[in-house]
Amino acid sequence: MSASATPSVLFVCVHNAGRSQMAAAFLTHLGGTRVQVRSAGSAPAVTVNPAVVEAMAEVGIDISAETPKVLTTGAVQASDVVITMGCGDACPYFPGKRYLDWQLEDPAGQGVEAVRPIRDEIERRIRGLLAELGIEPAA
Repeated sequence: MSASATPSVLFVCVHNAGRSQMAAAFLTHLGGTRVQVRSAGSAPAVTVNPAVVEAMAEVGIDISAETPKVLTTGAVQASDVVITMGCGDACPYFPGKRYLDWQLEDPAGQGVEAVRPIRDEIERRIRGLLAELGIEPAA
């Protein structure tokens, strides 16, 4: 990645229905056009977790139209930073990429009360990632 290029970040979890969707939404919301955002799952669900949709709506981010996507090697190859969230050995590895593994509780099967602290931790980590990338978060 050259200094002038727009950084590209891929978030990966198993179902692409919770953690990776929240992370992608926060990075899109806070990074805007200054960062390219992707998310995917090694075994994608049919829909995004409704409790996750509700928790994100509480902070003004609508992800109700999002759908889980399957992880492809092309998505990994096209990304500068790959952030995994519990996808284990299903995540392909390519030399030259920056990999981070965020250990976060899985919101699957949990209500919105349990999703809120996960959401808030993801936002905190996204703000830290933006700082590392030299991108000022949107207000």
